[in-house]
Amino acid sequence: MAISRRKKEELVKQITERIRESKSIVFADFAGLSVAEITELRAKLREQEVTLKVLKNNLFALAVKEAGLELDLSQLSGHPIAFAFSPDEVMGAKTINDFAKNNDKISMVGGTLEGRSLSQEELSSLANMPSREELYAKVVGSLASPLRGLVGVLQGNLRGLVSVLDQYSKTK
Repeated sequence: MAISRRKKEELVKQITERIRESKSIVFADFAGLSVAEITELRAKLREQEVTLKVLKNNLFALAVKEAGLELDLSQLSGHPIAFAFSPDEVMGAKTINDFAKNNDKISMVGGTLEGRSLSQEELSSLANMPSREELYAKVVGSLASPLRGLVGVLQGNLRGLVSVLDQYSKTK
């Protein structure tokens, strides 16, 4: 069913806002996915606060132009593309990549990261990066490790002192 020009203009404005708000956008070729599979993918993305939209490529191109970005959209031609708008740098790519491991009908064909075009290879390496929370956990673990060692050393000295005093009290 054809969409009126006014509705297309509203849709381009909405997509332009999504582009400006998103830190990353993943372009995914979803040819062959069933409605149930797309629904499952949307639910997984929604858990990560990522929005999946299926748009005509020319409407997306207009929204990109209106957002003031210069992106390489050549990888979009000839594919039905779903656009995953993510407020996080990694979660959209990571979720789609994880879904693609179990379903060969979907693949990432490109994307953007903070207004810069990403190739399929760059997007794959981005998807394999640890999430922000995992990186925070690693940093906290690294910072806490020396402190744990210091506490262990100090406790060892106190235990030794208590042991010596206990032995001394038993001899008296």
